[in-house]
Amino acid sequence: MSHSVAGEPPSAGRRAAPPTTAAYSAAEWDLLTDLPGRVLVAAASPGPGRPHRGVTAGLAGLDAVAAGRAFDSDLIRAVVTAIYARHDGAAERGERLTDLVDLLAAARATVRVLRRRADPADSAAYRQWVESVAARVCHAGQTSPSPADRRFLERLGGALDLR
Repeated sequence: MSHSVAGEPPSAGRRAAPPTTAAYSAAEWDLLTDLPGRVLVAAASPGPGRPHRGVTAGLAGLDAVAAGRAFDSDLIRAVVTAIYARHDGAAERGERLTDLVDLLAAARATVRVLRRRADPADSAAYRQWVESVAARVCHAGQTSPSPADRRFLERLGGALDLR
């Protein structure tokens, strides 16, 4: 009997997850599993024209990451499972996590990995999911994002090859 990434039987109509991680090197997998958290942290961090966000924004981002468990993408479900399964000291890399130039470079590198290794549908779903994490943080507690937040989202969308 095949099992899903979480070790549970696949739900009706959903195929069992393939060994998704086997398609990626350790460095590539780290890139894929680090990016959603880095995006969350960068979106929640204050910057020029961007206010400091409260707990509500962080929780919205965490909720957006966790929502990946219900996606129809084997890749996204595997990434979310890996994010919640590891304890690698990501909080200790705080400065690197919020640097926008590094974040955009990581997003572009992730897109290159996805082009080489991922099914096109999984690639598109992953990139849209990562962008949705940032959007949920930027929209949390606001009726609309600030101009600086819109620029951040636009630059992220460009780096994720969504624009």
